[in-house]
Amino acid sequence: MARRFVAAACVAAMAFALLAAPSSGQLDPHFYDMACPAALPTIRRVVEEAVAAEPRMGASLLRLHFHDCFVNGCDGSILLDDTPFFTGEKKASPNVNSVRGFDVIDRIKAAVNAACRGNVVSCADIVAVAARDSVVALGGPSYNVPLGRRDARTASQSAANNSIPAPTFSLDRLASSFASHGLSLQDLVVLSGGHTLGFSRCTNFRDRLYNETAALDSPLAASLRAVCPRATGGGDDNLAPLDPTPARFDGAYFASLLRRRGVLHSDQQLFAGGLGATDALVRFYAANPDAFRRDFAEAMVRMASLGPLTGASGEIRYDCRKVNYS
Repeated sequence: MARRFVAAACVAAMAFALLAAPSSGQLDPHFYDMACPAALPTIRRVVEEAVAAEPRMGASLLRLHFHDCFVNGCDGSILLDDTPFFTGEKKASPNVNSVRGFDVIDRIKAAVNAACRGNVVSCADIVAVAARDSVVALGGPSYNVPLGRRDARTASQSAANNSIPAPTFSLDRLASSFASHGLSLQDLVVLSGGHTLGFSRCTNFRDRLYNETAALDSPLAASLRAVCPRATGGGDDNLAPLDPTPARFDGAYFASLLRRRGVLHSDQQLFAGGLGATDALVRFYAANPDAFRRDFAEAMVRMASLGPLTGASGEIRYDCRKVNYS
């Protein structure tokens, strides 16, 4: 990845970005319109190339954004490698051997820096836009991503361990986790619908597969056992799709929950077949895919606005994996 640019161009570009920063500290979808109009088209191009080469990457980039935002806000901290001064988020339990797409973010950063002729676009913004473009590339809705985040200068493994909801969570714990970030029960359901894309590792659904037989569709259980043996450690990284169409953004995820075909315990917790609020939402989105698309887009904007660094806070990293040093 190209890491060096003409010094004068960098200084000018960064100064322009600072002048363009909203004085209120609020994010703005048009943040880069003047500083670098090529930024968003460049991100889209690299994402489309990556997803075309491996459709699963779309789900991975979406998940990367979620795991970034749920730990001290959408600040790009998940991208940082460990240093002698901190142990970062990559090795936290929800992320290690699981979260991926870092190489795609590196390619995007290099391409954007070249297109902008300087270090103008933050890694945090790249992650947010890449998530949107991944959804669109797989047939999902587009939405205006609020922009102007700056990048964190540190990361915390313990914060990641404590902030990211686990696939074993009950409905109460899921709701509490989302509420702690200012997100509603509806946000919980509709953002969980992001599992219409992608796959899960065996280690994340083994307990459900062998200990929740009454709450899991029998034919699905039989097919999952073929890829996920009971013994811990055996096939931990084997993958199963989270819904029947893992490379297409649609309403199949919610239809699966109605049939007790949620792969993860946390997914099936959203639908117990009763009269609860999440049961009603799952039924509604299963029957109204257009409403799911609309509400998903709106919920993604809310999530993308969690705790951003703006103004003079943080920095814009030259390399998304490490902080800048003078």
